Amino acid sequence: MTHSTGAGSVPGRSPQGAERTAAALSDPAGARPGQGPLSGLRVLDLATLFAGPLAATLLGDFGAEVVKVEHPTVPDPSRGHGPAKDGIGLWWKLLGRNKRAMTLDLSTPGGRDTLLRLAATADVIIENFRPGTLERWGLGWPELSAVNPRLVLARVTAFGQQGPYAHRPGFGTLAEAMSGFAAVTGEPDGPPTLPPFGLADSIAALTCAYAVMTALAGRDRTGHGQVVDLAIIEPILTVIGPQPLWYDQLGYVQPRTGNRSANNSPRNTYRSADGRWLAVSASARSIAERVMRLVGRPELIAEPWFATGAGRARHADVLDEAVGDWIARHKAEEVVYAFEDAEAAVAPVYDVRDVMADPQFAALDTVTEIEDPELGPLRMQNVLFRLSGTPGGIRWAGRPHGADTAEVLTELGLTGPEIAALRTEGAL
Repeated sequence: MTHSTGAGSVPGRSPQGAERTAAALSDPAGARPGQGPLSGLRVLDLATLFAGPLAATLLGDFGAEVVKVEHPTVPDPSRGHGPAKDGIGLWWKLLGRNKRAMTLDLSTPGGRDTLLRLAATADVIIENFRPGTLERWGLGWPELSAVNPRLVLARVTAFGQQGPYAHRPGFGTLAEAMSGFAAVTGEPDGPPTLPPFGLADSIAALTCAYAVMTALAGRDRTGHGQVVDLAIIEPILTVIGPQPLWYDQLGYVQPRTGNRSANNSPRNTYRSADGRWLAVSASARSIAERVMRLVGRPELIAEPWFATGAGRARHADVLDEAVGDWIARHKAEEVVYAFEDAEAAVAPVYDVRDVMADPQFAALDTVTEIEDPELGPLRMQNVLFRLSGTPGGIRWAGRPHGADTAEVLTELGLTGPEIAALRTEGAL
């Protein structure tokens, strides 16, 4: 795998001169390349854990200038989530990449006034306070839009800005439960299953980035900004498919089916002779036929029920036995090669060690290396997609808490005494 030689150089995604590497390490602000399709866009990230901040990261990956605004004494909790190295949270290195970090207590008069000054220079603000919090601080949409009519304010909350649950605290876990995702995940005779990672938050982050760009496109037409109201419970409901439609029209409630699908078969995980797990999917009839010929059960293709996905799903026991018995007699590598030759769909079940070693991920530079002044070389997920003309890139990993406060405020026009006064007030 080809890795970059430092911050700002991610081969295949955002090729940039290595001569900027040293400057990037010592002065991330000076390393801002002014490149990428979102260059010139300024984003204030006021959010925490995880949907809002990740949305800002996605914008920063493609050139937006993102300023992360954190409380002076209560930083974004993601800095302390998960494993740490030398006392430095690793999750933050990913979530905080391409962001300058400053502190500001928005509940203080000085913090409020400074945020309004920042808002006047920004294109986007992303926040995830409970509804009414910004208004209580005198930073609601009327105040923000008054200083910047072109501003887009993205408000990311568990339940949205209105409705009977709007003021409840909430996290992505509640969205995974309330959306129906957990109800259909797990074995038929087992409990509903929650994902061991931030699924709903991540889906909401992708949606938020899309919503922000949609609102900015609207601004190009009208000249005016607007509010994005994003409830984390909603995007995941779209992702789980047509369940509301099925229930509305048929009264059908999708059950838990484990790894099986109610719409096609074979579709499951199977264990090889050397103890590896592999996933097989045969959504199309042509693929299902190839799999049956490969595993030595071509007679099943002639069964009347084999003609449709639903029919095959009703006979999943038969098909799983056929596929599972064949895979159990072969090593995982042999299975993959045989399926590839047969043009049938199979993939090994990876853990992160396999991901880091896989040649396809390496060819895509999916997990890339950057240089970090605190921890040295770091490998993390690259930007989400490749653009041929205006690629994105990772310019630096997450910065220390408040590292760029003085610089950002100086750029805003505050003098040294004014910054000192804000510190004395406790606003910084």
